[in-house]
Amino acid sequence: MQQFLSDFSENEIRACVEGAYNTDNFDDDRIAPLVKLDHGVYIMELWHGPTSAFKDMALQILPLLLTASLRKTGDHAEVVILVATSGDTGKAALEGFKDVPGTRILVFFPQEGVSQVQKLQMLTQEGNNVYVIGVKGNFDDAQNGVKNIFASDEAAEVLAARNMKLSSANSINWGRLLPQIVYYVSAYTDLLAGGSLAADKKVNIVVPTGNFGNILAAFYAGKMGVPVNKLICASNANNVLTDFIRTGTYDRNRTFEKTISPSMDILISSNLERLLYEITGHNDEKVSVWMQELKGQGSYRVDEESRRAIAELFWADYSSDIETIARIREVWEKYRYLLDTHTAVAMDVYEKYRQSTGDDTAAIIASTASPFKFGSSVAKAVMDLKDGDAAGEFELLRKLSAKTGWEIPSGIRNLEKMQVRHDSVTAVDDMQETMLSLLR
Repeated sequence: MQQFLSDFSENEIRACVEGAYNTDNFDDDRIAPLVKLDHGVYIMELWHGPTSAFKDMALQILPLLLTASLRKTGDHAEVVILVATSGDTGKAALEGFKDVPGTRILVFFPQEGVSQVQKLQMLTQEGNNVYVIGVKGNFDDAQNGVKNIFASDEAAEVLAARNMKLSSANSINWGRLLPQIVYYVSAYTDLLAGGSLAADKKVNIVVPTGNFGNILAAFYAGKMGVPVNKLICASNANNVLTDFIRTGTYDRNRTFEKTISPSMDILISSNLERLLYEITGHNDEKVSVWMQELKGQGSYRVDEESRRAIAELFWADYSSDIETIARIREVWEKYRYLLDTHTAVAMDVYEKYRQSTGDDTAAIIASTASPFKFGSSVAKAVMDLKDGDAAGEFELLRKLSAKTGWEIPSGIRNLEKMQVRHDSVTAVDDMQETMLSLLR
C-alpha cells in the first residue's frame, strides 16, 4: 500500500493495517486463508471479517485511512460517506464507519433486491452516525442516484453550509480498491511459500463480479508483478460483462434479472471505466466519449485495439441460477466444501473455462461471502429441500449448519433477535432530498 499512499509514513500505514487486520475483527488469523479444493484449484476465503463478506477486507481499513487523512490535512469538515449497495458493501461500510469521529454514513440499498440476511444486517445496524435507506428500485437505480448526488452542486452547497463534505465507500473510491489488491498478492505468495506453485509459473484468478471492482484489483495486482495468466470474469444472468469481454460492446439495454446471487445483480459496472483508462494508455478523452454514450444511449463499443487487449487478458462466461445450485451441490458432495451462491458462480464459470480451453494453470478462486449469507439457496442445493418447505431463513441456516457441521458466523447467528433500527424508504428521484433531510 505504501507504493500508492506516498503521503503516508510507513508507521501511519502500519498502524492502519494492524488496526484493521487482527483477530478482534477477523475470525481466522490468516485473514484471507487459501483452501486447496483440488489439484491446482484454491479457494481464497475473503469472508472471515465481521460481516462475513469480502467487502470487510477493504472496509475495515478504509475508515482508519480516512481519519488519518483528515488528521494530516487538518480538515475539520464532517465527512459524509455515501454508499449504494447491492447487499454486502452496505453492511461492511456501516460496520467499518459506525461511531467513527468526524463521519456520518448513509447507505442506500434496493428494498427488494438483497437477501433477508443482508437486509437485516443493515436494518439492525447500531451506531450514532449511521443511516440506512431502502430504495424503490434495483441496485443500478440506487447507484445512479448516488452518482447524481455526488454531481449535484445543490447538495454540495447545502452540505458545505452545514460544514459537511461527501466521500464514498463504494469501489469508485480508490481506498476500496487498494486493500483488495493486497490479497491477490498475498494469495500468490502463499502458494509460493507452501510449495504449491513454482516461481516461474503463472496463475489464473477467478472472480465473481458485478461492479468490476474485485476483478479490477486483480488486474492491478498483475500490473504490480503477480504473474497472471488469465483473469476469469464470472457473471450471473446479468451477463453484461460477459458480452462486453467477448465482443467489445457494452450494452445495458436488457432485462434486469433478480438472481440468487444478488450482489452481482448489476448492469452498470462502474469500475470498468478504470480498466478502459488503463487499456487505452490513459486516454481520458476516448473513455469519456464511451461513458457519455453509455449514459445517453445505454451502450458503447470500444475500438478494436482495446477489444483485443481486453480479450488477451480476460475470459468471461456466466452461470444461471440452476447451474449455480448444481455447482454448490456438486462441490459439497465431492469435497464437503460449502460455496455461497456468488462463489459458486465463479466455480461454475471456471469449470466452463477449463472445458473450453483445456488450461490447467493453477487457479485462485475468490470466495466472496460465507455460505450462510445466502443460506436458503445453499440449503436447497445441499439438502434437497422442496419449494413447499415452510422453514424460515434462519431456521434453514440452523438446519444447514446441523447437516454440514459448518458453524454459522457470529455476525449472522443472532440477527433475527436483533432490534430493527432503520425503516426509511425512498423513491429514486427523492434520494437527495432524503439524504439532506436525514443530515440535519
